Amino acid sequence: MKKKNKIYKRILIALGLFFALCTLYSQQKTLNKYKNDQKYYEEQIAKENENKDELISMKDNVNSKEYIEEVAREKLDMYLPNERVYVDVGK
Repeated sequence: MKKKNKIYKRILIALGLFFALCTLYSQQKTLNKYKNDQKYYEEQIAKENENKDELISMKDNVNSKEYIEEVAREKLDMYLPNERVYVDVGK
């Protein structure tokens, strides 16, 4: 009878340890996934902050004379009077 009790105790202890190890493994996988997600989102935040800085600088320059002339030349094909425009036919 005592031998059966010892065997049952050992089996219960082994099952408890197995369950604990499975739980720890599962939690470690979840933590690794969260760390990878955190890195991804930090990169996204950094990219968006750079984009925000570019937009702020563009907003500051939008009313400048140089920016207006640049947009007129590049997008609207407008030029100043008596300005010579050279076209590269090789392109």
